[in-house]
Amino acid sequence: MRNHCISEVETGNHIGGRWSTPVDTLPVVNPANGDTLATVPRSGRETADEAVAAAKAAAKAWAATPVFERAAMCMAIAAEIDAAREALAHTLSCEQGKVLAEALGEVAKAADGFRLAAELVKQMGGKTLPAEDPGKLVMTLRQPRGVYGVITPWNFPVNIPVEYIAPGIATGNTLVWVPAPSTALVACALMAAIEKAGLPAGVLNLVIGEGATVGDAVVVHPDVTAIAFTGSTATGQRIAERGAGKPLLLELGGNGPLIVFEDADLDAAAAAAAGGAFFNAGQVCAATGCVLAHASVVDRLCDKLVAKAAEQVLGDPLHPATTMGPLNNAQVAAKVRAHVDEAVEQGARVLCGGRARPDLGSDLFFEPTVVRDVAPAMRLCREETFGPVVPVIAFQDEAQALEMALQNDYGLSVGVFTQDIGRGIAMAKAIPAGIVNINAGTTWWEIHLPFGGGCGKKSGIGRLGGMHTLEAMTEIKMITVTLPG
Repeated sequence: MRNHCISEVETGNHIGGRWSTPVDTLPVVNPANGDTLATVPRSGRETADEAVAAAKAAAKAWAATPVFERAAMCMAIAAEIDAAREALAHTLSCEQGKVLAEALGEVAKAADGFRLAAELVKQMGGKTLPAEDPGKLVMTLRQPRGVYGVITPWNFPVNIPVEYIAPGIATGNTLVWVPAPSTALVACALMAAIEKAGLPAGVLNLVIGEGATVGDAVVVHPDVTAIAFTGSTATGQRIAERGAGKPLLLELGGNGPLIVFEDADLDAAAAAAAGGAFFNAGQVCAATGCVLAHASVVDRLCDKLVAKAAEQVLGDPLHPATTMGPLNNAQVAAKVRAHVDEAVEQGARVLCGGRARPDLGSDLFFEPTVVRDVAPAMRLCREETFGPVVPVIAFQDEAQALEMALQNDYGLSVGVFTQDIGRGIAMAKAIPAGIVNINAGTTWWEIHLPFGGGCGKKSGIGRLGGMHTLEAMTEIKMITVTLPG
């Protein structure tokens, strides 16, 4: 079954260079109107095993392929993504719910990801190291890890997979990719573009199905030598347990505070907070989790946030005037409503929004929302809400702001707005997050920069971004030579 919203693409698994027709299927639903767009495979563990076998069979030859040939392949894939940009973005918008402009940007960034991997892999090198023994020459080189299991989410279903797939291909790994079923149509379309570029059979294998089944099968498979995952903290912890002993690259949840001091540029702070909460309807791991505002500016900041929320146009993600589409699925919509309702019951005030808008086409539309008088213990500030909500908490001084930030269980991304750069740097050093942006929002990042969670927090292991991913997806081998004489 297929909806007119989706262009014609294969919707099966892609294993060992071939598309396969599924026996059992799952529906893919347009979150903006509830229509079924198409069906995709509901694969079983045996299909995951087939994909691992195909990746293993291709591993030796692909690892032996010269670096410059692998880089050229990445450039060819980037060109095919560019050529298919409009069709990919249209499919992405229809099944994920983000507005078309955001979808076009995501696809463009995915092509950039392949170009970046192509350039960086040509610069990867080893080292020569001194030895105490003068008769030894010691060197290191980087080699692919082997068969990589890659499990990706629905919120950025083109760019997040590319963050792993492009470096994985460039560094000589073979991969088994398990995308989120609710956005598997664009995964198929991306796989078709990669196939068209001429990637050898088995280097990248696509398996669609429920994560608890096919994802788990990939994680525990003895021939899968390393695992990459982006998604929820709970699922990441489960993957870490099931894949114990394997190299892990885990980008998990976030609830990063945006801290606004009394000397901050409030217009810039409000724009950053709102942008970080309403982009992709707040379904971003580095979204504005909560705003900590100095008591002397909290009233003015809230007024500016309400004004920013009023600028949002909620509606059909394909309409050019729309700036925010629906949430992707019923589970995340229920969580957003529960977090807001619980906060109100405990004394918080909704300044704007706070309601679902089924009149726009489905129950998944949720108004851009600003909530103040929030307490740090509320789930709205303690958990990852993953919706278009800006919770605001007032603080009295720098020490209290730091204390609130340190209470956060997540450690992905933080924003600090202040004209006192010394104070900003001090806060950045003290907060155990992977990213601290001074005078920028929590979502600011570029694809060549390190992205990941702080130690001891719930935001993951390792770093994505540029050379950091290529290094994570390779291992260091030391070689020694005993010199003659």
